[in-house]
Amino acid sequence: MKNVTRILLVLIFLWFQPGLAQEKPYVILISLDGFRWDYGSRGMTPNLQDMAENGVQAISLQPVFPSKTFPNHLSMITGMYPENHGIILNYFTDPFTGERYGLRNRRAVQDARWYTGEALWQTAERQGVICASYFWPGSELNLAYRRPTYFQYYDHGRPYRTRVQGVLDWLKLPPADRPHFLTLYFDAVDTQGHRAGPDGAATNRAIARVDSMVGLLRQGIADLGMIGQVNVIVVSDHGMTAIDSTRQVRLDSILGSIECDIEERGPLMLLRPKNRSVDETVQVLAENASHYRVYKREDIPKNFHYSHNPFIPPILVLADMGWGLVTEKLPVHGKGNHGYDANHMDMHGIFYASGPAFKHGYRTGTLRNIDIYPLICKILGIMPRQNIDGRLETIECVLQHDER
Repeated sequence: MKNVTRILLVLIFLWFQPGLAQEKPYVILISLDGFRWDYGSRGMTPNLQDMAENGVQAISLQPVFPSKTFPNHLSMITGMYPENHGIILNYFTDPFTGERYGLRNRRAVQDARWYTGEALWQTAERQGVICASYFWPGSELNLAYRRPTYFQYYDHGRPYRTRVQGVLDWLKLPPADRPHFLTLYFDAVDTQGHRAGPDGAATNRAIARVDSMVGLLRQGIADLGMIGQVNVIVVSDHGMTAIDSTRQVRLDSILGSIECDIEERGPLMLLRPKNRSVDETVQVLAENASHYRVYKREDIPKNFHYSHNPFIPPILVLADMGWGLVTEKLPVHGKGNHGYDANHMDMHGIFYASGPAFKHGYRTGTLRNIDIYPLICKILGIMPRQNIDGRLETIECVLQHDER
């Protein structure tokens, strides 16, 4: 009788531990860059709608500040704010060495020294879970132990169907070699959102295009007979808001004779004064503030989590939504942009999820993207790093066996 009771207890334990019962689960994390929280309501995303009806949809996914591509992809994959994972902007300078990081600089993006957070694939591989990445910032570092087992070097022109097929091919590998955590990335919505604006016809076509890729992947999973094993999570790194040339502030005109090294432009600028003090520069900017706010680094709002990194310049100038900060040498073009206050809904992205780990037909409020890391760790049955900023308890309501 004692043996029967022991067996029953073990079975009950396994039932409620994702990744321990039967075969370990699979998780595919898909990023649709720049897919704003409300794009799915335009009637052109049947595959995302199906995921919502048969899985989970959040009203929105809140990015971290700044609401830029690389900082947010690293926050999703590490569970950390940019001040902790190290990628504070798409482009920035190490003020101590003068070295420059930039998303289009292949040597820089592969240099592991810039990345101070541990990516989920590194956490998982250490615990025996094979991982793969068909593009994701930080996935192609020059240290093998910090990369997934399988990865592709980023190729902006790689056909989308090729990317999807690459993920499906990994799922066809023999079980002992098969990855259980995989990432996939598509840029089209962000690219067209910048060019045509969030309401442009080209943006709508891009929305439909990436949705069709989600459908192609899900159909491929079904054809492999793995629909009951694979969890698909679709997210975006940020949203998009409309801009135009009539809503720009020439910051160099305001600064006058004050010379600064400048990081970024448009939604925000970060300044390092060269010939004046930080206090004097802030005073000049504050006295002339119109359509922007200015902060010393130590005074940046605490909920931005953007003060405690030595690479962050001493002054942040943040534009009002839809306005742009420019100089003669740093203009901004296009009809859409992002990088603003991450609390604004225009900057929010999406969260859809379906698969055996997730509830069915469940709709929840705004989720935080830093909580995705501990969520996926839970599904895979692995232990997350303890120094992360994300919290499982704020997102685990989406899981099938959440008992709160």
